Amino acid sequence: MSSLIYSLTVVIVDQATKYIARTQMRHHDSIPVLGAFFRLTYVENSGIAFGINFEGGSVVFTVLASIATAVVFGYLWSAREKEFLFRFSLALILGGAVGNLMDRFIFGKVVDFLHFSIGQYSWPVFNVADSCVTVGMILFLYISIFRSGEREVAS
Repeated sequence: MSSLIYSLTVVIVDQATKYIARTQMRHHDSIPVLGAFFRLTYVENSGIAFGINFEGGSVVFTVLASIATAVVFGYLWSAREKEFLFRFSLALILGGAVGNLMDRFIFGKVVDFLHFSIGQYSWPVFNVADSCVTVGMILFLYISIFRSGEREVAS
């Protein structure tokens, strides 16, 4: 199934970039790439999204994320006859979810290093897996909401 190749590619790129960040940077190091707009900033996130944390939250989030990942895999498998873009969106989500889950299972935290700022406003630091989950979700929602009527008309 070619969709799983895309997911595997996401996992490999995500883990490779996190490995480079982990081995070449120290915690809270920040390297300007495009001035203050884009920096590589090494942080470790033991909480849930955007560093939100609460007592036992990491375990709860890991369990829920594992279940959600299994659901996405099942949905991707059942959608193997659907159009490419639909499967691609799910493959991005699956690859990103697996990449971050690997960090949680192996290290107990997720490595983040992509940091964007405009003036005094700064987006939370994120990683390749987060980017793929976000892009995958946007594609998935677009196809599900705006293109579902196209398939019905074409049928």
